[in-house]
Amino acid sequence: MPRWAHVPGETSEADHARLAPVKARVPQRFEGFVPADHPALRHGLALNDAGFFWECHEILEAVWMAAPQSGRDRILLRACIQIANANLKSRMQRAAAAARLDAEAAALLDELQARGPAGEVDSFAARFDAAGVSGFLRRSRGGSPAGARQAAMLAIFAST
Repeated sequence: MPRWAHVPGETSEADHARLAPVKARVPQRFEGFVPADHPALRHGLALNDAGFFWECHEILEAVWMAAPQSGRDRILLRACIQIANANLKSRMQRAAAAARLDAEAAALLDELQARGPAGEVDSFAARFDAAGVSGFLRRSRGGSPAGARQAAMLAIFAST
């Protein structure tokens, strides 16, 4: 874990030295799907759960960039990045920005659900509770304190 959480306007920079080894574990491209148990993915989600929202975004963005184009996992990763961003905005007491990001993430989760079930059972998207997280986001509407918002990421693997 990083030694401190980066919060724009509060800290001068992030603990990049702790993030670099995790980013290095992300392949240039995932073939077919993003495995739900990939260490960088799991670490990124754990960062969110520990209150490292900016750092979570950084790691998940690296995984997103390697995810198959137009795939379910890519949509889901984008939603998770928006959730981490909303958590950060909530911590920064920017409720309107958090609500906007919640709405964007919920729309992405709706798109994911509209595509139907994932084809690969070991993929990130196959193990994600899109309906549960989407419902949580719609209820919170950017107003939940960051600690309560973290439940959104924990729910991702509720079905594993």
